[in-house]
Amino acid sequence: MGKDTVTMLCVSRYFKGEDFLKAAKADGNRVFLLTSDKLKNDPWPWESIDETFYMHEDEHGKWNMDHLIDGLAYKMRDTKFDIFVALDDFDVEHVAMLREYFRIPGMGDTTARYFRDKLAMRLKAREEGIPVPAFTALFHDEDIHRFTQSVPAPGW
Repeated sequence: MGKDTVTMLCVSRYFKGEDFLKAAKADGNRVFLLTSDKLKNDPWPWESIDETFYMHEDEHGKWNMDHLIDGLAYKMRDTKFDIFVALDDFDVEHVAMLREYFRIPGMGDTTARYFRDKLAMRLKAREEGIPVPAFTALFHDEDIHRFTQSVPAPGW
């Protein structure tokens, strides 16, 4: 019995993941790439990509997520994606949001924050019994004041 073909949307706002794209295609999968239009002329492994979609970045290097969702919803009318893959750690949160929005299996927003959000990382590590240096969230002035009064500053 052969392996099922997986249709994957690979997302990267940077020129990364060429080896992954090649390996995914070599394994018999359908590989779609979503990237920034500024990367059109980069040497992607085009022979390993079935179709490419481009997003425009604003002046701050951000994608319009509403446009992304609308465009992806349109594409999903005729293409059923099995998985969404972030090719770069900077895309983990975007891909997690897309998974949740479209109900695609995989890591969602909350779990993705453990990879990008330093406060979430520290809280999760402490929760799991991993020693972490003293810290506080920076949301409530009284908590911050209490922290600065009870924890010595690092020695310089």
